[in-house]
Amino acid sequence: MKKYKAVIYDIDGTILNTLNMNMYPLIKIIQEETGELWSFEQVLKFAPYPGMKVMEELKVKDKEKTYARWVKYVNEYEEGASLYDGFHEVFECLKSHGIIQAVVSAKTIKQYEIDFISKGLDKYMSAAILADDTKQHKPDPAPLLECLKRLNVDASEAIYIGDALSDYQASQNAHMDFGYAKWGSVSEKGITNPDYIFEKPSDLLSLKG
Repeated sequence: MKKYKAVIYDIDGTILNTLNMNMYPLIKIIQEETGELWSFEQVLKFAPYPGMKVMEELKVKDKEKTYARWVKYVNEYEEGASLYDGFHEVFECLKSHGIIQAVVSAKTIKQYEIDFISKGLDKYMSAAILADDTKQHKPDPAPLLECLKRLNVDASEAIYIGDALSDYQASQNAHMDFGYAKWGSVSEKGITNPDYIFEKPSDLLSLKG
């Protein structure tokens, strides 16, 4: 396996299991906006999409306000986000081998504080590119390019680890290698040629070189 200077991660569905805490509040949003009660299976099709893309697909009247309300419901969801098993070992191991780690996510700063910083995970990250850090969002390469800039790392020296099509497309657009986090993915559609497929978080230990 190629030796990388930096490993950059998506958060939702990659580092953290956030499926329930995102989808059940979305069911509530859809019911409020349309009067329709969708099943969990029906809303799952939106799981791979960034938040604002979901609002666009649903054709809500006020995307920003509706998205903000969805975020509020997500933050109030009792179960919260849980760390996928094996990540503490991965973070510690890659750090000990001198590999820079960072996150690129569509999360807001508040979500990042609630879900990520509260668990003490930010201590492993040299950079965090979140929703407000770029005007364009995945699958646009802008967030990944901003992360590379802050890390002072070339695209050829980094790999992006993600679970969704938008992650894959963003890495392609940024000319970065992509590692498919299969453990958190709800759909493989469109992820046709990832550089690596990782079945479980501990597989990422192979990135230590």
